[in-house]
Amino acid sequence: MNHPARNADPSSSHEAAEHVVSSGLQAQQHSLAASAVRKHPGLTSLELARATGLDRFMLARRLPELQRNGLIVRGIVRKCSASNGRSGVTWFPNTQIPGDKPQAA
Repeated sequence: MNHPARNADPSSSHEAAEHVVSSGLQAQQHSLAASAVRKHPGLTSLELARATGLDRFMLARRLPELQRNGLIVRGIVRKCSASNGRSGVTWFPNTQIPGDKPQAA
């Protein structure tokens, strides 16, 4: 999908990012994250991690990538039940028909 390292990241991060993409790990993580959102719509990334056993940092990286690709949508910010009352953004599947304009969640 897209390269997970930023231009300002050190070369070691770019090497790691290239491995994540070329090995298919990024695609696998996208699939796992999208499936988690479909099964548990409206949860924060930390709540998704607790509900699924997926790594919270992986979800925090992959969910915005899925959003940029139109596969999921960002919902409201609310108190996260898994983080001692800190706020977190919620995530929902994008149920739009291809070609339709996305609607805000």
